[in-house]
Amino acid sequence: MSKNSDKQQKLNAKDIQLIVYDFDGVMTNNRVIVSEDGKESVIVNRADGLGVSCIRKLGIHQLIMTTETNPVVRTRAKKLKLEVIDSCKDKRKALQDYCSKGGYDLARVVFVGNDINDLEVMEIAGFSVAPSDASQEILSLANLVTNARGGHGVVRELLDCIVKNNG
Repeated sequence: MSKNSDKQQKLNAKDIQLIVYDFDGVMTNNRVIVSEDGKESVIVNRADGLGVSCIRKLGIHQLIMTTETNPVVRTRAKKLKLEVIDSCKDKRKALQDYCSKGGYDLARVVFVGNDINDLEVMEIAGFSVAPSDASQEILSLANLVTNARGGHGVVRELLDCIVKNNG
């Protein structure tokens, strides 16, 4: 799964060991509701939850990696039964360390991100995915751009791409 200019590069389940999702802007629409007591809430897409579950059944490990320090991320990760690396200031190093410890080959990692804080980690992942409303820098780097915008079924669409290429 090496990077190339072919944006239609295929995703095959047998080639993927790990999928890493940024949270805000991928699993959410990148917006937050802040109540008067300072608590934050986000809206997620239930179809993405189904996507995570189906990808798990394909034997692909998944996790959420975010710069955010917000209980809502851990709450969503717990519901989806996903590991989470939050408060992550250096996603590139965090992914390298995670892969080294877990025995994952970076060339077989898919990273799904949407903004410039994902650039460096997307450059080292074997395959990069972006929602259609990602920043221009991310869109130009991504191997696959989903039709879905962040928070509108990005993970579910990724599942469809993987399944379509394994039939």
